[in-house]
Amino acid sequence: MFGRSRPVVIDSYGSRRRRGVPRWLVLLLVGVAAGVAAVVYVQERFLPPRLSAAESAQLQSSFAEADAERQRLRGELAEATKSRDATAAENKRLGDELAVSRATGERLREDVAFVAGALPPDPRGGAVEIRAARLIRSGASLAYEVALVREGGGKPIGAVMQLVVTGESPRGGETTVSLEPAATSIGAHQVLRGAVPLPEGFAPRQGTIRVLDRPGGQLLGMRVMYVR
Repeated sequence: MFGRSRPVVIDSYGSRRRRGVPRWLVLLLVGVAAGVAAVVYVQERFLPPRLSAAESAQLQSSFAEADAERQRLRGELAEATKSRDATAAENKRLGDELAVSRATGERLREDVAFVAGALPPDPRGGAVEIRAARLIRSGASLAYEVALVREGGGKPIGAVMQLVVTGESPRGGETTVSLEPAATSIGAHQVLRGAVPLPEGFAPRQGTIRVLDRPGGQLLGMRVMYVR
């Protein structure tokens, strides 16, 4: 209490003690530097190398070409799809027409069979009956229509039809000529239509229709008709 007193210093200017860099700022800077270093390390060690400006331009050009090619292929695919759909529609139309044609052909065969069956029998008979026939002179040709019926039908057989025509020759007088035979196939019934040339100046009057199993072969049926 009664000891020596110490002088008291009064700082009239209010000076302050200088402080260093804050610790948290140092830690922050160290963390940022470590993060940058880690990113650089990962890029250099594990990631693909970075492209140069020229390589980047080339990559963009390649991408543009690939995209253009993709657009072209997409257009071609659209055209191919459209063509496929059109072909499918056309095939369906043709299939429908074929079905109608087959049905029409079947009805016509049935009609021909009915008419052939309703015709009077061939008075000469034979393995192949000539139920009806028509011979018409048409200029220098002889047109014919012949309805044949084979009793029993079954599997069609090969045959030929030949016309032997009697008439007036160019020099006058009666003569007989054999015309070119026509090959055919006969099932239960068959209708033959066609025309054969006549000799020049020949005037036909009567024709004999002969059905043979082959040229010059066995006679299957025969009928005599007048030429119109």
